[in-house]
Amino acid sequence: MLVKVYGSAIFGVSAQTITIEVNVDTSGVGYHLVGLPDNAIKESSYRISAALKNVGFKIPGKKITINMAPADLRKEGSAYDLSIALGILAASDQIKAEHIGEYIIMGELSLDGGLLPIKGVLPIAIKAREEGFKGIILPKQNIREAAIVDQLEVYGIENIKEVIDFFNEDIPLERTILDTRKEFQDKINFFPFDFSEVKGQETAKRAMEVAAAGGHNIILIGPPGSGKTMLAKRLPSILPPLTMKEALETTKIHSVAGKIGTETSLMTVRPFRSPHHTISDVALVGGGSYPQPGEISLAHNGVLFLDEMPEFKRTVLEVMRQPLEDREVTISRAKFTVNYPASFMLVASMNPSPSGYFPDDPNNTSSQFEMQRYMNKLSGPLLDRIDIHIEVQKVEFEQLADKRKGETSDGIRNRVLKAREIQTERYKDTEIHYNAQMGPKEIEKFCELDETSKNLIKIAMEKLNLSARAYDRILKVSRTIADLELTETLNSSHISEAIQYRSLDREFWSV
Repeated sequence: MLVKVYGSAIFGVSAQTITIEVNVDTSGVGYHLVGLPDNAIKESSYRISAALKNVGFKIPGKKITINMAPADLRKEGSAYDLSIALGILAASDQIKAEHIGEYIIMGELSLDGGLLPIKGVLPIAIKAREEGFKGIILPKQNIREAAIVDQLEVYGIENIKEVIDFFNEDIPLERTILDTRKEFQDKINFFPFDFSEVKGQETAKRAMEVAAAGGHNIILIGPPGSGKTMLAKRLPSILPPLTMKEALETTKIHSVAGKIGTETSLMTVRPFRSPHHTISDVALVGGGSYPQPGEISLAHNGVLFLDEMPEFKRTVLEVMRQPLEDREVTISRAKFTVNYPASFMLVASMNPSPSGYFPDDPNNTSSQFEMQRYMNKLSGPLLDRIDIHIEVQKVEFEQLADKRKGETSDGIRNRVLKAREIQTERYKDTEIHYNAQMGPKEIEKFCELDETSKNLIKIAMEKLNLSARAYDRILKVSRTIADLELTETLNSSHISEAIQYRSLDREFWSV
């Protein structure tokens, strides 16, 4: 008897339905699994055999042929255990097969028949709804994630016996229904960190506000203990809240990577990713033999923080150049290509020198050669993609001992939101969303300068030895500063503040 059961495979951040055809033939003995399964799927026969035996069923001693279609597409992982097991039971008349084709069925079996969680549930559920399936049956640990998708019946199970009883005896499974929008709204403004906890550093906090308002990448330069990491961790609390569309995009990526907790459904806060400096190229960008999203994709719609940026391998830093421009990563293999979104804000930090002090600090023991070698770890093209360079000075004792709270993240975020609304209206007929994405044409159109401002930039470039690449960056940041002040026209005060955010272009930082 031939039975078809449906599962799903993940490619990039999307799913593709897999048809699992199970044929049980009485004229022979054997177990044949075809359709490009990997080793984890080939080993499923042992898990299935033990699981079925422990719930009172068995794999029949007949010729069993299982085909996973499309047969030219490689299938990976242990998530097909449940669908293969039910296919075998249905094809051998141990359970009824009338309605089995109405559901996507996925789950990894343990030897006692229990179900273990799987990855990529959200894109699988979205694909199931698109293709008109009645529902999805999967491990109980994954139900909140799948329940994000409406118009789809979601059933979570703890043991394969529950599904067998569902198809055999019409014992109903418990359906999970989630009010996604209510849960989204309830948690959208929850942040573990707040800017009111930062002592002093008013200049750096202002730079972070400007970066958040215009979507600018930023690098913080300061000695150890000055608060660079503390500032970076609080950036998500002043960024605009995730929209429902952004939340779904972000959740899909984390779902594929298996980063969604059992108590989590939809991600409601912008992600903050902080990889260690020993990270490899592939772990940062994504890829591998069986491609998985990297840290820059996990930071999509959020913040990627590179602490002590010069300590990262240069090759790791250089692979970020293309994603910073294109806001997506393309992983190519001989037989397929996958795309991962990677629209993130880059926040980096570094010491001013190998000794940890600024070049003009009396405590600095680094030679000019050591300084040059340290700074040469950051290439010009990479720094060219970072709009704001801000020096973070050591916090004085009086500031640390001050019991007064600083401005809260809520107050800063309100100004950021107003600036973003102006940008949304300005770029409504383009593919640009915020000032950091402006190209030469938009800069020329939206960053007109009066004579005073032109002279100010000219003097700055000559006196501070600013590089030519700093010019466009100054104009972009000036545009954001003007938006924060709700001003349409750029003036000299906006330009002068933006010039202060180009520390690494000055002569003593020259790379």
